[in-house]
Amino acid sequence: MAYRISNIVSNSRIVTGLVANLLSSICIVFINKWIYVHYGFPNMSLTLIHFVVTWLGLYVCQKLDVFAPKRLQPTKIILLALSFCGFVVFTNLSLQNNTIGTYQLAKAMTTPVIIVIQTAYYKKTFSTKIKLTLIPITLGVLLNSYYDVKFNFLGILFATLGVFVTSLYQVVSGEVKH
Repeated sequence: MAYRISNIVSNSRIVTGLVANLLSSICIVFINKWIYVHYGFPNMSLTLIHFVVTWLGLYVCQKLDVFAPKRLQPTKIILLALSFCGFVVFTNLSLQNNTIGTYQLAKAMTTPVIIVIQTAYYKKTFSTKIKLTLIPITLGVLLNSYYDVKFNFLGILFATLGVFVTSLYQVVSGEVKH
């Protein structure tokens, strides 16, 4: 028992960071949707604000020695930068054109798409158990999207593009780290 408590305490920084990330992500989604619905705020302006706040947050974290910057050649980082930009733009457009439920559920497709990308382009293999978990996730997202009371083609298109570029960003960022 003492070992478990010690382990939890030693991991408290990680747990705190994960909880803060989860709560801030949820708050950002609800605030963004509220801004879209009540003020008709331009999507590109909101995207610009996201980029500025992200830069500011990274700058502060760097100054606090949370991480050390890594120098890379532009050719190695261009796909990462483009996929990051695409993921912010398309997920904002998805949120603007979908309900919060559909937006959040569409994001659940990120894991299956990551697995497809890693299998197709990096020849990574996954166990049958992992592959089988993708079936209920995919069916649930498809059924929800189809039966959503505010279903619209443009919203689904942006959600699909958002999932694809988010997945690509996740895979590429993992490759750049190595």
